[in-house]
Amino acid sequence: MRMNNLPIDGTPLAANPLTRAVLEIDEYVAGLGWDQPARLFALVDTDRLRAEEPALAEQLGLDGEGADAPAPASLTPVEQDELPAGVPLDEFLGTVAWPDAVAGCAMTVERLMLPPSAEASVPEDLQEEGAEEKLARWVAEHPDRQEVRMTVAVLRDGARESALRLREKDSPTEVLTGPDLVPGLTEALAATFSD
Repeated sequence: MRMNNLPIDGTPLAANPLTRAVLEIDEYVAGLGWDQPARLFALVDTDRLRAEEPALAEQLGLDGEGADAPAPASLTPVEQDELPAGVPLDEFLGTVAWPDAVAGCAMTVERLMLPPSAEASVPEDLQEEGAEEKLARWVAEHPDRQEVRMTVAVLRDGARESALRLREKDSPTEVLTGPDLVPGLTEALAATFSD
């Protein structure tokens, strides 16, 4: 019996395939520890993957047998090659295009953030265009900074989902989810499906 809607491992149950995929990616990256580079994932329809790429599906453990078989209408995250070093994330995402077989994509990124109370104290000269590096240093030195891992996913049909995990609350039961938590990254990922 599952208590409090949590499976045995403590990961929250998710209502839809996109949320399940985001939480699966969050849990995978959490297992790698903190201070990880950004990671990009293709999201493919699990049933389509089984039908069109049975060898790959078998390699990924998606043969459809046993208790670990994916739920109906599920999405399988497939990690892509490492992102190029030294290329700004927005520039890199501007070069990404997906084949028709990819239903969506997801990305994990670690960042430092400030609580809203501290954001009001950002000096005006650091809010100007071209001051991004100085602002990043200022945030990194701020005593109220928090490390956060953001996992953001979008589907071709416009569906969106995000998960946020604070380093200080690094537990699957402390992951915040919602479609509009990281709008800038969500828009950048959605643009990878533009024609």
